[in-house]
Amino acid sequence: MVPQPRLRPRTRRIVVVEDEVLIRALIAEELRLEGFSVIEADRADDALTYIKSSEPVDMVFSDIQTPRSLNGIQLAETLRDKYPDIPVILTSGNALPGHVGMVEAFVPKPYDVTQTIALMSAILAQKSLGEPL
Repeated sequence: MVPQPRLRPRTRRIVVVEDEVLIRALIAEELRLEGFSVIEADRADDALTYIKSSEPVDMVFSDIQTPRSLNGIQLAETLRDKYPDIPVILTSGNALPGHVGMVEAFVPKPYDVTQTIALMSAILAQKSLGEPL
């Protein structure tokens, strides 16, 4: 009998879209400390390009107001249509009227990083159990 090697689960990947570099660096660093792999983007366009590359993505955390052609809401709409298995959390200093149903959660700024990461973890745990989000 040959013992089977333990397969380590793949590290969860979260794409963080935030044009404010200090905010993005803070949430990205805290996520890494919690064991997540983080892909940082300062524009929703860049995040979508990464997601289209077929690299595994488990969640997107995006500011609504981002520079260039796509904003966070448009990114969430695109992901809902083309990648419905990727949960999206949007954040903003402004309200999210009428768009709450298309994302898993909305986190108003300024947000508590610890609570936000706990929310992300809960959504990913729900997803891995196959429960509806």
